[in-house]
Amino acid sequence: MLGLRDGITALLFDLDGVLTKTADVHAAAWKEMFDGVLAEHDGEPGVDARPFDTKADYHQYVDGKPRYDGVRDFLASRGLHPPEGTADDTAADETIRGLGDRKNIAVQEIIRTKGVEAYAGSVEYLHAARDAGFGIAVVSSSANAEAVLAAAGLSEFITVRIDGKVAADEGITGKPAPDMFLVAAERLGATPDTSAVFEDAISGVRSGAAGHFAMVVGVDRGGQPEALREAGATIVVDDLADLLDPAATPG
Repeated sequence: MLGLRDGITALLFDLDGVLTKTADVHAAAWKEMFDGVLAEHDGEPGVDARPFDTKADYHQYVDGKPRYDGVRDFLASRGLHPPEGTADDTAADETIRGLGDRKNIAVQEIIRTKGVEAYAGSVEYLHAARDAGFGIAVVSSSANAEAVLAAAGLSEFITVRIDGKVAADEGITGKPAPDMFLVAAERLGATPDTSAVFEDAISGVRSGAAGHFAMVVGVDRGGQPEALREAGATIVVDDLADLLDPAATPG
């Protein structure tokens, strides 16, 4: 049913790039923030100040990760190691926390001014999943998941939301650790053996594989099907609607 293995009762969806067209929003916000920082350090010894690549750098360093981890990992790859900072830092501070918050402000502004669009195939799949009685959760590293779901008109489908804000408040380890998915499954009354993970990010697929879920569906929005398979995807599709095709078979 729905292209899934028998026995699955709970569906755990990443948000950006799986349900909504917000991966490009995040990539643009990362670029705005990172390019500004890199320009300030251009010419310093050991610093690679090339502009942030919204395809290669986004997928390799920040996609699917908790925000501060993305800041730390990308800047380290360019020879920059700002201090971690504290919760009292502002977006003007060049710390891991300050820069992460600067990026988040940019995302919120884009969402506020331009709105959020859901993938039509994902909406179709959510309708089918709800009608079939599956438990549905969103598991996202973003702290803006609640606002994105509302803006995209998807809140009605979601029973459980484990996002960056919930993870921070409850001390849940972020992706690529499997903890966020494991908590979501538990709150749906399911186990890894009865749950499927849907991810477009390499780090997210690794998270699902590490949790030993019954299926990890890789959603290939970035032209990287082999990388998703190598990370642990059970099956790779271009769009969730592909799973509604009677010819679709679980891997």
